[in-house]
Amino acid sequence: MATQGPLLFCSLVLVLSFAHCHGAKPSAIFSRRSFPPGFVFGAASSAYQYEGAAHEGGKGRSIWDTFTAKHPEKISDGSTGNEDIKLLKFIGMDAMRFSISWSRVLPMNKEGVKFYNNVINELLANGLKPFVTLFHWDLPQALEDEYGGFLSRKIVDDYRDYVDFCFKQFGDRVKHWITLNEPYVFNYYGYSTGTYAPGRCSNYSGTCASGNSATEPYIVAHNLLLSHAAGVKLYKENY
Repeated sequence: MATQGPLLFCSLVLVLSFAHCHGAKPSAIFSRRSFPPGFVFGAASSAYQYEGAAHEGGKGRSIWDTFTAKHPEKISDGSTGNEDIKLLKFIGMDAMRFSISWSRVLPMNKEGVKFYNNVINELLANGLKPFVTLFHWDLPQALEDEYGGFLSRKIVDDYRDYVDFCFKQFGDRVKHWITLNEPYVFNYYGYSTGTYAPGRCSNYSGTCASGNSATEPYIVAHNLLLSHAAGVKLYKENY
């Protein structure tokens, strides 16, 4: 699922092309000095895109594991990338944003916790700040099967317990947290068009086995907001 790298590359190409078309040197209009002191430059990816090892190290299945197994045609190249921390340092980045795969750490999985500890420690050893996304769409399949995932209010308590676990395990070194990655994208493409996991939609909206594009996106959006609020409240009151 190599999508973010090419997108970033294309964006840079567009910026540089625009500058050349107007007879200007790119460095004269766009450089690190164009940004205020303390501005953080970094790169980002998600657990499902860079980790691999979807069924190793005690990891449980996520809804993206299930979705890609059922619909391989919806993934352009079928691959998972692998970010090189030392390369980020070499090209002058200040930080890396990565996500934690919920089903890799819970139910309690020491090997999964060790994996993320190693990533965090390696980032810090190379002078890079870790920015951690707590949910990047890869909900544990077990919760999807048990009560429908974000279609149920039960997800709020489970999400709160999960982020609390992450704050306790990694919070001594991680000071920058993102509760939810692009909730609109997860909601719209997962429950309205069905092109992303969990692949739910009405038959007039796509080719999904089940779903209701008229109602489910609103339910999911509401529960996403409640989960975000629960995570933020927990962090502010306890950490």
